Amino acid sequence: MAKLEDIVSLCKRRGFIFQGSDVYGGMAGTWDFGPLGVSLKKKLKDLWWQYWVENRNDMYGVDAAIIMNPRTWVASGHAATFSDPLVECKSCHGRFRADKLAKTAEGHDLSTEITGEELIKAGIKCPTCGKIEWGEVKPFNMMFQTHVGAVADNSSIAYLRPETAQGIFTNYKNVVDTIYPDMPFGLAQQGKAFRNEISPRDFIFRCRELEQMEIEYFVNPKDWERIFDELLADVHDFLENVVKLPADKIHEYDVPAADRAHYSKRTIDLEFDYPIGCEELMGIAYRTDFDLGNIERESKKSMAYRDKRTGETFVPHVIEPSFGVERLIMAVLSSAYHEDETNGEKRIVLQLPEHLAPYRFCVSPLLKNKPELVEKAKAVYAKLREKYLQEMEHLLEKAVYKTVENKEIKIRFTKKGNKHLYSDTFGRANFEKEELKNIDKKLQKADFIKSSEISKQRKDNITKFYYFKDEKKQIYYNVAEENKKGNFLRFLYSITNKIK
Repeated sequence: MAKLEDIVSLCKRRGFIFQGSDVYGGMAGTWDFGPLGVSLKKKLKDLWWQYWVENRNDMYGVDAAIIMNPRTWVASGHAATFSDPLVECKSCHGRFRADKLAKTAEGHDLSTEITGEELIKAGIKCPTCGKIEWGEVKPFNMMFQTHVGAVADNSSIAYLRPETAQGIFTNYKNVVDTIYPDMPFGLAQQGKAFRNEISPRDFIFRCRELEQMEIEYFVNPKDWERIFDELLADVHDFLENVVKLPADKIHEYDVPAADRAHYSKRTIDLEFDYPIGCEELMGIAYRTDFDLGNIERESKKSMAYRDKRTGETFVPHVIEPSFGVERLIMAVLSSAYHEDETNGEKRIVLQLPEHLAPYRFCVSPLLKNKPELVEKAKAVYAKLREKYLQEMEHLLEKAVYKTVENKEIKIRFTKKGNKHLYSDTFGRANFEKEELKNIDKKLQKADFIKSSEISKQRKDNITKFYYFKDEKKQIYYNVAEENKKGNFLRFLYSITNKIK
């Protein structure tokens, strides 16, 4: 498995993810997404929305404000309980989460209400200075506080939302009163959340500014167990069959009561084998009527739902599948990262699923100093943009124009192997023979092949990653060898999966 530092380095070099405010020295817990990272993030968010909202008849979308009435966080319990145990080292004044430090104590049964004295007795050293001098453990509320309005006093205090869920709950009554959906139904939201983490770490796994994709699924209390299992199965289907994460790296963890959130009666965490270890990817929780009941008491407004078919009236219970965008991206990148060796040289290949790859097609003239080739390549690029991005969305997502010299073609395509699935090259021979006139028709008939298929048919002759298929002769040509012979190929396939 790849090391975390290798993935961080690749993300920066290739324009996926940068340290937040990097030009000023960075800011802990914040990350900026570059061109490829934005594309990958958008694809994942669009897949999620399509799967959970557009392809279902029982889901509806909302988009709530980031800054909400402070009473929201009183009713939800965040004002009182959304905190981590903070402890300070008296020697170096470093601050850490006491519960995380407690996990490093071998042979000690430390309580969940950890104290500084228990840390000292367990002999837990400061991760920074190595000394065992702990102060008092104090609760640290993780909500970012701000002020709304012209005067900054206690009456103007507000918070950046620590989760998107409460924006859904506060709009539950609005949705029921306007469209009156059948029970059960779900409300979905994607958006930013903010958490003042004591020690943000592990790249984008734990950030202070993050993006969530959450569903609050409202059910009749008597049906919650059946629907919980159905939604859990849907979560597996989405992660394994839509996002294409390897199923053997996904594990269920039934969270014990002592470790569950204050609102949850049952929680299943789906953990993933990250480079940092097996950690939570997403969670699905049975929140009972905790949230709607609290809103009802705080607002003095009824949250009851009257069933259209039975006439039964009840306050719905809620099942919440909650996804973190950054954690999903980190799972995709760590699964796709591979290293192999070509001619004694280490090569990094990012084997992204086709539907997630930022670039899928590249149009390249072999000689950048030949205007006629450059213009022809541009014309093909324009056709691809105009036609195939619309009609063949399943195959082409983005056509990218690049100029590549003949002598550099192998090197450059190898470097771009971690971003491009397919590539086209055009040379002088093609142009002079006017073989590009019907390139759009050729592309429609092109046999896009996978490395596994090649392996079955021509395993004995495979030494490189780039192949051309002659439709008439049904022969796979090695690109490097054919270029030596002077044959300029119309279709060059950049195979990102290592052939075994």
